Amino acid sequence: MIKNLFRRWLGIDNLIAEKETALAGAAEAKKAEAQAKMDPKTRASARGEPYVAVLDTHVNKDNIKNGFFELDWNDEFIVELKKSGYGFDGDPEEEIVDRWFRDLAQNMLAEAGVIEPERNSAGFINVNRISKDKSVVS
Repeated sequence: MIKNLFRRWLGIDNLIAEKETALAGAAEAKKAEAQAKMDPKTRASARGEPYVAVLDTHVNKDNIKNGFFELDWNDEFIVELKKSGYGFDGDPEEEIVDRWFRDLAQNMLAEAGVIEPERNSAGFINVNRISKDKSVVS
């Protein structure tokens, strides 16, 4: 009790609180610095956020109507797709992403007036798995 009284009287409690605040700020700055050095996929995964990106787009030089996209995603994106009805536990990830990608392409074509929304006229989309979380979509 006397110890606490002296601490308050000498202002040591305030110094301790300031030190704790500074240490917490330093820890937060280190965390932000580490995240700034991460690539976008790793950063999203570290935050528990879904991530999907087009890594590359390839167009067939002989037939410009043909080509493919190389997609990359994280586990959180697959969870979101499953929650939205694109897949179930046990479904291969590339099939889940393929279902989503087909819907995305069909919706874009419907909005552009190219196809009728109630018809599935997006054609065939080929998905070749490159690794656990990367596929080539053509």
